[in-house]
Amino acid sequence: MTDVLPGREAMMATYSPPDLAFEKGEGSWLYANDGKKYLDFYSGIAVCSFGHAHPHLVKALKDQADKFWHCSNMFRITETEKLAQRLVDNSFATKVFFSNSGAEANECGLKILRKYQEAKGRPERKRIIGFQNAFHGRTIGTISAAGNPGHTAGFVMEDEGYDHVPFGDLKALEAAITDKTAGIIFEPVQGEGGIRPATVEFVRGIRALCDKHDILMMVDEVQCGMGRTGKMFGYEWSGVEPDVMSLAKGMGGGFPVGACLANDKAADPMIFGTHGSTFGGNPLAGAVGNAVLDLMLEKGFLQSVTDKANKVRAQLETLIAKHPKALVSVHGLGLMIGIKCVVPNGDMLLELRKQGLLCAKSGDNQIRFLPPLNVSDAELDAAIEIFDRACTALTA
Repeated sequence: MTDVLPGREAMMATYSPPDLAFEKGEGSWLYANDGKKYLDFYSGIAVCSFGHAHPHLVKALKDQADKFWHCSNMFRITETEKLAQRLVDNSFATKVFFSNSGAEANECGLKILRKYQEAKGRPERKRIIGFQNAFHGRTIGTISAAGNPGHTAGFVMEDEGYDHVPFGDLKALEAAITDKTAGIIFEPVQGEGGIRPATVEFVRGIRALCDKHDILMMVDEVQCGMGRTGKMFGYEWSGVEPDVMSLAKGMGGGFPVGACLANDKAADPMIFGTHGSTFGGNPLAGAVGNAVLDLMLEKGFLQSVTDKANKVRAQLETLIAKHPKALVSVHGLGLMIGIKCVVPNGDMLLELRKQGLLCAKSGDNQIRFLPPLNVSDAELDAAIEIFDRACTALTA
């Protein structure tokens, strides 16, 4: 058993944070209890889409908190209904179910994949195909869908009705489809297993296979959705539409809210009593979700994300050429960026933090850059300067 930090004695040992705590955040910055400030390119794992304490989001939350917090879905919640309509108006979907997290949004979607087949008179079609190196959450259903042995060990009996194929391999995917298959789930940009965007051809191929076999296509956009890639949703880069989509993280800008979106074909079987949530889509979540959309739907905002992404990728390519003993390559889409390292990514993470830049690790020995979507050019420049110094320190 590892040593427990003072003050964490009552916490389950499922996390192992450094001895670092923050007292406030402002924009792209976090301020630690000791007064040191950090440039936050972690954003709470792509959650704080507009940084910390954005005045429009804070006002929306406070205004709703002054009215009432919760009444459950036993009654109408007008802010949530408004949010649902705005999500429908700006996506492929016609229906929305609200949850509290990405894992819950994925659970809803996985149920839809199977419920659709039952409604079609094919109850035997319950198997779902996912992809290697995926991540869909930490519930029994979502760890089964991703199939990562490090997450399923000790929790999952048999395979729980999931099959897994290599990400990007259409031939393997087609071979895995049987008369027991209900649907396919994938991330348009894989996040935890290495920042890996799906190619346009791959996504279009999945759509074609789903149409051919009358199975549903589900995209997990918990991390890559809500403007992160430079479009509102990652699937838009492919020119085809899914049947089901999960959202969370940046959707609430830091407030816990998730959603499962679906077209009529997929949503119609989800009738009264088939699914529910006590807290999902409560008044606070609806108010903040709408405030996030206010900002995200402003004219030119999504283009600004792409512009910033192009800027920082060019800067990173220059760093890679300058530090070949530290860095290998840059990956990703929009402001969901992975930098593959030569040095251990854990060492890089610690050095960046030491120098005042917060980032995340990812698979394939990558460091993740997930800055707020409204990060300034000056803050991008500051992050690159810190990264430059960290590379020098690790290879000197």
